Amino acid sequence: SKEKVVQLGNLLKRDFSTCTINEKWVADITYIPTVKDGWCYLASVLDLHSKKIVGYSFSRFMTSQLVIEALQNACFSQKPRKGLILHTDL
Repeated sequence: SKEKVVQLGNLLKRDFSTCTINEKWVADITYIPTVKDGWCYLASVLDLHSKKIVGYSFSRFMTSQLVIEALQNACFSQKPRKGLILHTDL
């Protein structure tokens, strides 16, 4: 994208400690080379307390929809309360 990225405050501040599940999540996209489809993409959301993937989405295309689906899957399965911190690199 050629759009300017708006930087938001870093709420996590490298503090990865937690007291309970659904307190802090981190999310990222992994590039996966495949023989048949070329590069594919896995967006995942990890709960820092349980160290488990709580939501993910896989696609042949790296789009905003890929990320939205991963987050929706995490919210649907975990039903986090208000105050959850979601940390990504952007």
